[in-house]
Amino acid sequence: MQTIVDVQHVSLVIQHRAILQDINFTIKRGEIVTVIGPNGAGKTALLKVILGLYKPTLGKVISVPNLRIGYMPQVLVVESLMPLDVQRFLLLSPRANVAKCIELAKLLNFTHIMQSPIQTVSGGELQRVLLARALLNDPDLLVLDEPAHGIDINGQAALYKLILQMRSKLNCAILMVSHDLHLVIAGTDQVICLNKHICCSGSPAAVTQNPEFIHLFGTKIASELALYTHHHDHTHDS
Repeated sequence: MQTIVDVQHVSLVIQHRAILQDINFTIKRGEIVTVIGPNGAGKTALLKVILGLYKPTLGKVISVPNLRIGYMPQVLVVESLMPLDVQRFLLLSPRANVAKCIELAKLLNFTHIMQSPIQTVSGGELQRVLLARALLNDPDLLVLDEPAHGIDINGQAALYKLILQMRSKLNCAILMVSHDLHLVIAGTDQVICLNKHICCSGSPAAVTQNPEFIHLFGTKIASELALYTHHHDHTHDS
């Protein structure tokens, strides 16, 4: 598979505080890379470096020419008095048009709220809208920061299923931050366990057995996920 992003020896210091230390990994087309780690590990900061919102203090991020990125933030705050329905919100994207917005709304199952004020939609509906907005860019790389934030467990499973479907449909890579380990681990190609530096990385099965992962998340979580990934290995070989 083609490497579309190469993170080389990236360190980030903000206000004399080390946020990231010597980060190295690659993202390949069609691959799902999930970044996990405790609060304060630098997960969102790493996404912002890759998005170009933070400049690394050391190191660099090399991308293929004309890389198109779609970004889904963890939260979105829209002024309550702003007269903005869902369709108009989607049309704010530079590559959007009405036909494309309607097509994505059908794919992601939210056509019924297209004329609703965006401030009134549920958490699950809002995450689908934000995913559609990220997809409007026809991305080579889809960057998702806690995509299931604020959604109940059934909604989380449905959203991750949609994300996997979009990956297959667009043949894009996905870089995702998530704490929902049980939901994402079996559908992920590469796991990066971050705690300012990369503690361990690799396949889900390898990472869940790594001593660094066990140290961060505990033996109970590691044991549960080891069984979970083994049980699902046969469905995720492609």
